[in-house]
Amino acid sequence: MADLKPATIEALSRLKVIPVVSLPDAALAEPLGDALVQAGLGCVEVTFRTDAAEKAIRVLSRRGDLFVAAGTVLHREQAKRALDAGARCLLSPGTDPALIQWCIADRADIIPGVATPTDILLAMRLGLSTLKFFPAETMGGVAALKSIAGPFPDLRFVPTGGVCPDNLADYLALPNVLACGGSWMVREPLLAQRDFDSIQRLAAQAVSLIRASFNFT
Repeated sequence: MADLKPATIEALSRLKVIPVVSLPDAALAEPLGDALVQAGLGCVEVTFRTDAAEKAIRVLSRRGDLFVAAGTVLHREQAKRALDAGARCLLSPGTDPALIQWCIADRADIIPGVATPTDILLAMRLGLSTLKFFPAETMGGVAALKSIAGPFPDLRFVPTGGVCPDNLADYLALPNVLACGGSWMVREPLLAQRDFDSIQRLAAQAVSLIRASFNFT
Protein backbone atom coordinates (compact mmCIF):
# COMPACT_ATOMS: atom_id res chain seq x y z
CA MET A 1 0.00 0.00 0.00
CA ALA A 2 1.33 3.44 -0.92
CA ASP A 3 1.91 6.11 1.65
CA LEU A 4 2.98 9.70 2.03
CA LYS A 5 6.63 10.60 1.70
CA PRO A 6 8.53 9.98 4.97
CA ALA A 7 9.23 13.71 5.32
CA THR A 8 5.51 14.49 5.10
CA ILE A 9 4.61 11.85 7.68
CA GLU A 10 7.34 13.12 10.01
CA ALA A 11 6.18 16.72 9.67
CA LEU A 12 2.50 16.00 10.29
CA SER A 13 3.27 13.61 13.15
CA ARG A 14 5.48 16.22 14.79
CA LEU A 15 3.23 19.25 14.22
CA LYS A 16 -0.02 17.47 15.16
CA VAL A 17 -2.32 20.37 14.17
CA ILE A 18 -2.77 21.93 10.74
CA PRO A 19 -4.40 25.38 10.66
CA VAL A 20 -6.92 25.31 7.79
CA VAL A 21 -7.31 28.75 6.28
CA SER A 22 -9.32 30.38 3.51
CA LEU A 23 -7.43 33.52 2.49
CA PRO A 24 -9.46 36.25 0.75
CA ASP A 25 -6.30 38.19 -0.12
CA ALA A 26 -2.77 36.90 -0.75
CA ALA A 27 -1.44 40.00 1.04
CA LEU A 28 -2.53 38.32 4.28
CA ALA A 29 -0.25 35.33 3.69
CA GLU A 30 3.00 36.81 4.98
CA PRO A 31 1.66 38.19 8.30
CA LEU A 32 -0.31 34.97 8.78
CA GLY A 33 2.86 32.96 8.35
CA ASP A 34 4.64 35.21 10.85
CA ALA A 35 1.87 34.70 13.43
CA LEU A 36 1.87 30.91 13.09
CA VAL A 37 5.66 30.57 13.22
CA GLN A 38 5.95 32.89 16.21
CA ALA A 39 3.32 30.75 17.96
CA GLY A 40 5.43 27.66 17.34
CA LEU A 41 3.05 26.10 14.82
CA GLY A 42 5.01 25.75 11.61
CA CYS A 43 2.37 24.59 9.17
CA VAL A 44 -0.68 25.78 7.28
CA GLU A 45 -3.25 24.41 4.86
CA VAL A 46 -4.42 26.99 2.33
CA THR A 47 -7.75 25.96 0.85
CA PHE A 48 -8.66 26.47 -2.80
CA ARG A 49 -11.84 28.28 -1.83
CA THR A 50 -10.68 31.72 -2.97
CA ASP A 51 -8.92 33.16 -5.98
CA ALA A 52 -6.01 34.11 -3.71
CA ALA A 53 -5.12 30.51 -2.81
CA GLU A 54 -2.45 29.85 -5.42
CA LYS A 55 -0.57 33.11 -4.82
CA ALA A 56 -0.84 32.68 -1.05
CA ILE A 57 0.66 29.19 -1.27
CA ARG A 58 3.52 30.58 -3.34
CA VAL A 59 4.20 33.34 -0.80
CA LEU A 60 4.09 30.98 2.18
CA SER A 61 6.15 28.27 0.50
CA ARG A 62 9.00 30.70 -0.21
CA ARG A 63 9.46 31.34 3.51
CA GLY A 64 11.12 28.01 4.25
CA ASP A 65 9.88 27.87 7.86
CA LEU A 66 6.40 26.48 7.18
CA PHE A 67 5.04 23.15 6.01
CA VAL A 68 2.54 24.36 3.41
CA ALA A 69 -0.34 22.18 2.23
CA ALA A 70 -3.13 22.93 -0.23
CA GLY A 71 -6.67 22.07 0.79
CA THR A 72 -10.05 21.68 -0.93
CA VAL A 73 -8.24 20.34 -3.98
CA LEU A 74 -11.03 19.01 -6.21
CA HIS A 75 -9.36 18.23 -9.54
CA ARG A 76 -6.04 17.83 -11.32
CA GLU A 77 -5.82 21.42 -12.52
CA GLN A 78 -5.97 22.70 -8.96
CA ALA A 79 -3.50 20.03 -7.87
CA LYS A 80 -0.99 21.08 -10.50
CA ARG A 81 -1.34 24.76 -9.62
CA ALA A 82 -0.85 24.00 -5.93
CA LEU A 83 2.23 21.87 -6.51
CA ASP A 84 3.73 24.40 -8.91
CA ALA A 85 3.21 27.06 -6.22
CA GLY A 86 5.19 24.99 -3.73
CA ALA A 87 2.60 22.99 -1.75
CA ARG A 88 4.16 19.92 -0.17
CA CYS A 89 0.91 18.03 0.32
CA LEU A 90 -2.61 18.11 -1.11
CA LEU A 91 -5.83 17.49 0.81
CA SER A 92 -9.22 16.89 -0.75
CA PRO A 93 -12.67 16.70 0.87
CA GLY A 94 -13.45 13.49 -1.01
CA THR A 95 -11.94 10.50 -2.78
CA ASP A 96 -11.70 11.08 -6.53
CA PRO A 97 -9.91 8.19 -8.29
CA ALA A 98 -8.76 10.34 -11.22
CA LEU A 99 -7.18 12.93 -8.93
CA ILE A 100 -5.53 10.32 -6.74
CA GLN A 101 -4.12 8.37 -9.66
CA TRP A 102 -2.70 11.57 -11.17
CA CYS A 103 -1.02 12.44 -7.86
CA ILE A 104 0.45 8.96 -7.47
CA ALA A 105 1.81 9.07 -11.03
CA ASP A 106 3.31 12.50 -10.32
CA ARG A 107 4.70 11.33 -6.95
CA ALA A 108 2.68 14.02 -5.19
CA ASP A 109 1.42 13.51 -1.65
CA ILE A 110 -2.35 13.55 -1.35
CA ILE A 111 -4.66 12.94 1.60
CA PRO A 112 -8.18 12.39 0.26
CA GLY A 113 -11.29 12.80 2.35
CA VAL A 114 -13.33 9.83 3.55
CA ALA A 115 -16.53 9.70 5.59
CA THR A 116 -17.66 6.05 5.40
CA PRO A 117 -16.17 2.55 5.25
CA THR A 118 -17.04 2.48 1.55
CA ASP A 119 -14.94 5.61 0.98
CA ILE A 120 -12.11 4.04 2.95
CA LEU A 121 -12.18 0.85 0.88
CA LEU A 122 -12.03 2.89 -2.33
CA ALA A 123 -9.04 4.87 -1.07
CA MET A 124 -7.30 1.66 0.02
CA ARG A 125 -7.94 0.11 -3.39
CA LEU A 126 -6.19 3.12 -4.91
CA GLY A 127 -3.20 2.42 -2.69
CA LEU A 128 -3.50 5.02 0.09
CA SER A 129 -3.15 4.51 3.83
CA THR A 130 -3.33 8.08 5.20
CA LEU A 131 -6.76 9.63 4.83
CA LYS A 132 -8.63 12.77 5.83
CA PHE A 133 -11.69 11.98 7.97
CA PHE A 134 -14.16 14.67 6.96
CA PRO A 135 -16.39 16.18 8.23
CA ALA A 136 -15.08 14.61 11.42
CA GLU A 137 -17.55 15.71 14.08
CA THR A 138 -20.57 15.38 11.80
CA MET A 139 -19.56 11.80 10.95
CA GLY A 140 -19.18 10.65 14.55
CA GLY A 141 -15.92 12.18 15.67
CA VAL A 142 -13.70 10.33 18.11
CA ALA A 143 -16.18 7.48 18.60
CA ALA A 144 -16.32 6.84 14.85
CA LEU A 145 -12.53 6.75 14.53
CA LYS A 146 -12.34 4.26 17.40
CA SER A 147 -14.81 2.02 15.57
CA ILE A 148 -12.99 2.40 12.26
CA ALA A 149 -9.76 1.21 13.88
CA GLY A 150 -11.25 -2.29 14.20
CA PRO A 151 -11.65 -3.23 10.52
CA PHE A 152 -8.92 -0.82 9.34
CA PRO A 153 -6.06 -1.15 11.85
CA ASP A 154 -3.30 -0.09 9.46
CA LEU A 155 -4.75 3.25 8.39
CA ARG A 156 -3.98 6.72 9.72
CA PHE A 157 -6.36 9.65 9.66
CA VAL A 158 -6.29 13.43 9.66
CA PRO A 159 -9.69 14.36 11.15
CA THR A 160 -10.93 17.76 10.01
CA GLY A 161 -14.26 19.51 10.49
CA GLY A 162 -15.44 20.44 13.96
CA VAL A 163 -12.06 19.91 15.62
CA CYS A 164 -11.56 22.55 18.32
CA PRO A 165 -9.69 23.10 21.59
CA ASP A 166 -12.39 21.20 23.52
CA ASN A 167 -11.89 17.94 21.60
CA LEU A 168 -8.37 18.26 20.16
CA ALA A 169 -6.71 16.19 22.89
CA ASP A 170 -9.29 13.41 22.47
CA TYR A 171 -8.56 13.15 18.76
CA LEU A 172 -4.80 13.25 19.16
CA ALA A 173 -4.96 10.50 21.79
CA LEU A 174 -6.22 8.03 19.18
CA PRO A 175 -3.47 5.75 17.81
CA ASN A 176 -4.90 6.01 14.28
CA VAL A 177 -4.78 9.83 14.19
CA LEU A 178 -1.68 11.27 12.54
CA ALA A 179 -2.68 14.94 12.92
CA CYS A 180 -5.78 17.13 13.03
CA GLY A 181 -6.94 19.94 10.79
CA GLY A 182 -8.70 22.91 12.35
CA SER A 183 -9.82 26.40 11.40
CA TRP A 184 -10.56 27.90 14.84
CA MET A 185 -7.13 29.58 14.97
CA VAL A 186 -7.53 31.28 11.60
CA ARG A 187 -11.22 32.09 11.40
CA GLU A 188 -12.31 34.36 8.57
CA PRO A 189 -13.42 37.24 10.85
CA LEU A 190 -9.93 37.37 12.39
CA LEU A 191 -8.38 37.52 8.94
CA ALA A 192 -10.85 40.16 7.78
CA GLN A 193 -9.89 42.30 10.78
CA ARG A 194 -6.19 41.52 10.29
CA ASP A 195 -6.17 40.43 13.92
CA PHE A 196 -2.91 38.49 13.75
CA ASP A 197 -2.32 38.93 17.49
CA SER A 198 -5.42 36.81 18.17
CA ILE A 199 -4.38 34.28 15.54
CA GLN A 200 -0.96 33.98 17.16
CA ARG A 201 -2.53 33.60 20.60
CA LEU A 202 -4.93 30.88 19.45
CA ALA A 203 -2.15 29.03 17.61
CA ALA A 204 0.04 29.22 20.72
CA GLN A 205 -2.83 27.77 22.77
CA ALA A 206 -3.03 24.88 20.30
CA VAL A 207 0.70 24.28 20.70
CA SER A 208 0.25 24.25 24.48
CA LEU A 209 -2.55 21.68 24.19
CA ILE A 210 -0.35 19.49 22.03
CA ARG A 211 2.53 19.69 24.48
CA ALA A 212 0.25 18.89 27.40
CA SER A 213 -1.26 15.92 25.57
CA PHE A 214 2.10 14.40 24.70
CA ASN A 215 4.12 15.65 27.65
CA PHE A 216 6.35 17.60 25.29
CA THR A 217 8.79 20.07 26.81
